[in-house]
Amino acid sequence: MRTVTEMGWAGTKNGPLLRQAAPAFDVFLTVDQGIEFQPSLAVLDLAVIVMAARTNGIDDLRPLMPQVLAALASAKSGEVVVVRA
Repeated sequence: MRTVTEMGWAGTKNGPLLRQAAPAFDVFLTVDQGIEFQPSLAVLDLAVIVMAARTNGIDDLRPLMPQVLAALASAKSGEVVVVRA
C-alpha cells in the first residue's frame, strides 16, 4: 500500500486527488469523512472506503479492519463505503 505522500500527492485537494488515484488504484482508503461528499465520485473508476472512528489513531482504527477487509472484497467503482465502529 502506498500513501499519498509516497505518490507525491500530499497537499492535493480531494477532487484532483481522486482523479489522480482512479487510473492507478481500484480502491481509495481514507479517514477523511468529507471525501464522501465529492460530486465526482460516481463517475470515477474507483471505490472509496472511509474509516470513521473517534480519532485517526491506530487504536481507534484497528477495530474497523474486519469491516474494511469485507468492504475491500465487495467495493465497486463509484461507490463510497463508510465503515464505522
